[in-house]
Amino acid sequence: MDGVTWPAGGGLLPATRIPGGELAAVAAAADYAVLPVGAVEWHGPHLPLGTDLILAEGFAAEAGGSSGRVAEAGGTSGGVAGAGGAAGPRGVLFPAVPYAACPGQTRPWPGTVSIRPEIAVGYLADVIEGIVAAGFPRLLIVNGHDANMSTVRAAMEWVSGRRTASLLLVNWFQLVTPAETTELYGPLTARGHGGAYETSGVLGFDPGAVRLDAVADLPPKPKLPVGHPYVLVESRPDPWQGWSGHISLASEAAGRQVRATAGARLREIVAAWVAAPPPAPPTADPLPTPDGPAPTAGDPTAGPTPTAADGATGGDR
Repeated sequence: MDGVTWPAGGGLLPATRIPGGELAAVAAAADYAVLPVGAVEWHGPHLPLGTDLILAEGFAAEAGGSSGRVAEAGGTSGGVAGAGGAAGPRGVLFPAVPYAACPGQTRPWPGTVSIRPEIAVGYLADVIEGIVAAGFPRLLIVNGHDANMSTVRAAMEWVSGRRTASLLLVNWFQLVTPAETTELYGPLTARGHGGAYETSGVLGFDPGAVRLDAVADLPPKPKLPVGHPYVLVESRPDPWQGWSGHISLASEAAGRQVRATAGARLREIVAAWVAAPPPAPPTADPLPTPDGPAPTAGDPTAGPTPTAADGATGGDR
């Protein structure tokens, strides 16, 4: 095996640069794979259509190290063994999924490219299963588009019932808490589609892609006056122009802080995840009963087959 090596201390290799003949050895040496998922979607006149991709790809690279280390698969290093006792996890970075199901709130706006939710789930299931089948049973999915949380989760549940896999979904937006964004931006609402928090996030990775002078503040509709979790989907949450927010609060300095905080927490999650025991293989057979051997799948006395939701852990439902 020639020329495939991770950076010293761990990091990421780009999957697209791995020779096919070296894939099996790379997969055997890797701790995990990474898949960014984003969207092509209107975020206002001030943000690029690829906002969600910039953030998903940016934080996916952050998973590989504090400097976003993505190695070149080539050069003169002596293969995977050349990682030299790397201390950090070694990952393989797959190309981002660029298109997504987009909400009705942004579909009418120029530049939004939306696919149907049922197509998104099937497509994501195929992509995830393909990566697992290539030899990467641990797959980190870094999300930059909130609507992906439901479609990616559904695809993950499907694949995990078919193949032995540990599938981890992290939304960069949730890696900094609302209390912390209040501390960073003040009492005005900063979180939201195209708002100061998301704008700062893009500024933290690609400041040249942002036009802060293109819009004035568009204060978003207030949240419900309750402290309980909920999901509210509305046709058009006025005031709304395909985005809303206090853009005057956004800054490159805030973006660097968001990137550093969220990136560090993502790496903590990855380190704990790759150190955890792997899962057992999935089964289509019912669980054994206390009084005897496991009944067959066709036994009418077997009772319902457990679903993924019966034993799922690690996420909010």
